[in-house]
Amino acid sequence: MPRKAIYPGSFDPLTYGHISIIERGLKIFDEVIVGIAINIRKTPLFTSEERIELIRQSFPDETRLKIETFEGLLVDYAAERGCEVILRGLRAVSDFEYELQMANMNRKLNEEIETVFLMTEESHFYVSSGLVKEVARFGGSVREQVPPHVQEALKAKFAQD
Repeated sequence: MPRKAIYPGSFDPLTYGHISIIERGLKIFDEVIVGIAINIRKTPLFTSEERIELIRQSFPDETRLKIETFEGLLVDYAAERGCEVILRGLRAVSDFEYELQMANMNRKLNEEIETVFLMTEESHFYVSSGLVKEVARFGGSVREQVPPHVQEALKAKFAQD
């Protein structure tokens, strides 16, 4: 059976840090599902369809990458899609406590699904989608944090404000 992993997140917007984790995940697993979590408590900048398209544009020819949205418990969705692994990126020590709690809870909910952590490349330690949105909102350059098509999408969104 092919080894599948799910890489969950909001991806609002996609950053080079996300891209790095996806690329490295594709080196380890036969298939990676980017699972865009739909969280009713958050109001994303980009619609789910826009986020799917921004990710797809970054990996136009990668047939082993699936991009989907999901609601509810991640472990339930992962099991439904046949994923054995939840792939998570760590930027800094501050991420670790939260991620450890989530990994342990997910293990309690479904012990068949493992969590694998990949450290974000050093050049992306400080990057978060929230910080990228804040800088872009005020007209700052985010070209080192996001691909050109994402930078253009951010400019277009904030031009509407």
